[in-house]
Formats: sequence, structure tokens, C-alpha cells
Amino acid sequence: MTAPTVDTPPARFDLEVETLIIGAGACGLVAALSAQEAGQEVLVIEADAIPSGSTALSAGLIPAAGTRLQQEAGIEDSPTRFAADIQAKAHSENDPALVTLLAENAAPVIDWLVQKHGLPFSVVDDFDYPGHSARRMHGLPTRAGTELIDALRSAAEEAGIDIICERRAETLFFAGGLVHGIAARRPDGGVETIGCRRLILACNGYGGNRALVAQHMPEIESGLWFGHDGNRGEAVLWADQIGAATEHLGAYQGHGNVAHPHGILITWATITEGGVQVNRDGKRFWNEAQGYSEAARAVLSQPGGEAFTIFDARIAGIARQFEDFKRAEAQGAVKSADTLDALARILGLPADALNETIATIPTGSTDDFGRTFGATGLAPPYCGVRVTGALFHTQGGLRVDETARALTAEGVPIANLFAGGGAACGVSGRADSGYLSGNGLLAAVVLGRIAGTAALT
Repeated sequence: MTAPTVDTPPARFDLEVETLIIGAGACGLVAALSAQEAGQEVLVIEADAIPSGSTALSAGLIPAAGTRLQQEAGIEDSPTRFAADIQAKAHSENDPALVTLLAENAAPVIDWLVQKHGLPFSVVDDFDYPGHSARRMHGLPTRAGTELIDALRSAAEEAGIDIICERRAETLFFAGGLVHGIAARRPDGGVETIGCRRLILACNGYGGNRALVAQHMPEIESGLWFGHDGNRGEAVLWADQIGAATEHLGAYQGHGNVAHPHGILITWATITEGGVQVNRDGKRFWNEAQGYSEAARAVLSQPGGEAFTIFDARIAGIARQFEDFKRAEAQGAVKSADTLDALARILGLPADALNETIATIPTGSTDDFGRTFGATGLAPPYCGVRVTGALFHTQGGLRVDETARALTAEGVPIANLFAGGGAACGVSGRADSGYLSGNGLLAAVVLGRIAGTAALT
């Protein structure tokens, strides 16, 4: 992998454009649609053969408070309430101004994508996500990130936005406190230089750069890398070279419910609706209600770095709205049986211990781990899946202002450099436990929208 570099601009560029966007994930495509709508000439470059990135690997769910869809569903919510939930989950470690910015602008982005571009969002209204005090997760029909990225790409193509794939940005041309363009490598090894009046970094984080992971988040270094390999950290590496400020580089989204060895995400609804996780001894080991991000470390700390998520047919019915869960079932990752004894045999767990664990779930009350269970307990037929912990994507990155402009270490905006999504510092605090469901796509679409509509310098 060629390390990202910074250089002085060439005398002449191969191509010049007003707004250049690096990355065709949710952040980059929302930024592109917004920039074109603002009358700018836009070019998006993407390292992959087709746009996919971290968005395609996600469930494609975007939290937003006060949308028209929520109102139509009779859901009471507000940006203030949303902001309070974000800060509560992150132990108030976030910049309050950034939290407010994201919370207040999420609903307008969802409404715009629905009304202007026809994306068929709906609210997930049949279960609650940890830390959210209202049902505010918005997703497309399959609840899959691939559907979201395909819909955004189709909208960009329909709008006539140029997206050039298989172009990895390697060099940032920076001089006089401004960005002048980039150099990108083609598949044949050749290099193209692209000049721009402004640059939007939508190239996500650095989870695919093992050296940076080891440096900033060693506790998850041994976890399964479930993110996109293209997330190599160009944004933060460039930031170091040009004096741009970064923050919370130890923050990340983990997930402790990835089917193993199948490598398929199992929705956390299997837990929030009353399921539990047990280790190889058939015993619970933590308060699963804390969230799926911190679940990664909890699961990896168990013997063999694995656990077993136990739920029932009722919960499986809820989980089937997610394409990933249906795929896990099709591939045999999800096991089912009429009795716990039979399920234990299938999963290779001690039957007596598993029976005791399920029998002692305090339905309608709180257990010794501090988890409060609902009134509906687990009942046959039972389901189980072997899972492990994984790193999905990093949450730290460039500090940005209210216009999504990157800031210097002194807090001065770099006039024509913008960042969003995983390239920017998000609102997940300093580590993994501050991640509130949907924070990644929240920062992607809101900062992408803001960066795209910002005026040319």
C-alpha cells in the first residue's frame, strides 16, 4: 500500500473541477447530490470498481429525529431528545456543538432524500435500539446497506454526476493553507492529477490500516475486521502532514454479534427483544443491553473469543426484516430446536448450564448484571448462533466546524477542505462504548449534506 503523501501543486493538472469528492459511499454521494443541487460542477472518485464501501456493509439505518415519517407513524421525537441520547451514550465526551449540528440536521436530510430523490425510507417501529429513547432508525425496505448505496448511486447517476471508479487518491496537493487538488492512481499503475476549488474527504476511516488500529485501539486489534478494506486512513494521515486537527482516534464501532465463521452480521434485535449471550460454558457473562459496539470486547474476552446468542422463534420473526439475518439462516448459521437440550447439542454447549441460564432470566425485572428484561421470556422453539467480536469502522477523525470544514490544530478552518462520515470525528466519544446505533451513517449523511451545500471559496 502506497502511503498517502502531501506535495506542492503541479504547474498544470490533467483535469480540473469545482468540487472534488474522494469516496462514493453514503457521505460522498449525499455530498455530490447536494453540491450539484447548489450549482457546482462535481466529480466523485472511488477506489473500488463500484461504489460500496462501509455503507454497503452496514444495515443502512440512519437515525433522525422529527422526520415526516416519524410524524406519520405517530412517533414523538425531537432533535433535543436525540442529542441528549447521543451524549448519554458517549458519557458526554462529544463536542456539544457537533452533537447539536448532527441531531438538528438529520431529519431534513431524510426528508430531502425521500421527497427530492424518492428513496423509500420507513421507520423501524417494531423494536428499540439500545440508547435511543424513541424509534428513529430510518431504513430502506430490505434494511440493508447495499440497498442504500445502490439507491444513492442511482440518484447520482440520474442527476448526471460523474463518478470515476478505480481511482485511489494518493497525494494531496496543499500550499498556502489551501487544497489545490489530488493525484490518483489508476488500475494500470498510471497517475492522474485532478485540480479542484474545494475537496470533500468522504473516504471513511482507518480500520483497514492495521498499524493505525494497533496504535490507537489495541484492545480490538485481535478482533475480526468486518469493515471495508479500502478504509486505510488517508484522511488522518494527510491531516498530520498539513496541520489539520484530529480527535478521538481511539473511538470505533465494534459489533459482538457477527456469525462465526460465516462472517454475517446478526441484528442486535436478537438481544433487545429478550435474547442473551452465553459463553462456551453456557453461562452469561455481561449486560448485553449496553450495546452491540462494546459487545465486541465482551465477546472477544471469552474463551476462544466467541459466544453464542440465544433467542427464540418470536425474535427470529422480527429479525427476518433484515436481509443479513435471512442470509445467515440460509447459510445455516442460525440453529433452531424445540428444546434447550437439543439446541445445546447442536451448538456444542453444556445442556444443564444452558437450561439453568435461560431458566434464571428474570422476566420483568433486573438481573445481577444490571440488565432489565421485558415481560416476555424466551419460549420454544429456541434459536442460537455462534458469534464473535469485530471491528466495523473507526469513529475518530478530522475535527470539523459547523460547515464541515476541517480545522487546524489552532481551530482555524481550512477554507476549501471538508470532511464527513468516517473521515471526520464523529459523536461516539473516545472509545467503543460511546457508539449509539446509527452514529456512522448519521455523520455520513449529515456532514455530507452540509459539505455539499457549502459555498465555493
